[in-house]
Amino acid sequence: MESASVALGHGHDAEDHHHGPPEANQSARIDRTVLGILLFILSEIMLFGAFFAAYFFLRVVVSPEAWPPVGIELPVLVAGINTVVLVSSSFTVHYALEAIKRGNHRGLKLGLGITWLLGATFLFIQINEYVHIGFTPRDGAFGTIFFSLTGLHGAHVFIGLLLLTFANIRAWRGHFGPEQKDHLGVEVPGIYWHFVDIMWIVVFLAIYII
Repeated sequence: MESASVALGHGHDAEDHHHGPPEANQSARIDRTVLGILLFILSEIMLFGAFFAAYFFLRVVVSPEAWPPVGIELPVLVAGINTVVLVSSSFTVHYALEAIKRGNHRGLKLGLGITWLLGATFLFIQINEYVHIGFTPRDGAFGTIFFSLTGLHGAHVFIGLLLLTFANIRAWRGHFGPEQKDHLGVEVPGIYWHFVDIMWIVVFLAIYII
């Protein structure tokens, strides 16, 4: 009788141990932090998609005869140079990540530092373009959507620079290492930065080229 109650007690212990939902399994192929930034980027793509939908609606439906309007000249050459600057930063942030994967802390600091400088240069050139472009967001539909779309991207560049600033500080303090869990602080900002670069290519082609 006593043994039966003991067995019953063990049964209750086992049942209590498994009570509630099972623990979430972490995928062996992708880290949860990386998955989080990818899902966040997916939401940002939808945000940019809404702005692009507004842009092409204004261009095709509202003002199909002249786009940009007569009297507005976009600095295509300057924007093209700025595109090269930003795209180059994707290569440097990739170099930084590959460097720390090999345990190369010097390469990590070099890559992150150059990436930050290229991003800051891009943002400076864009602000300078705003100052000298010759129209404002109040100058018709084109002015509004131009500043809205490029400004949205500029805000993302600024956020990316903040992430890179923290990554640079941590790199100089020796916080990163070759193991994946030890360099997520480089990989996650790098993924976000690649997204920012790709979105600018789309913005550049849509506004300045097509």
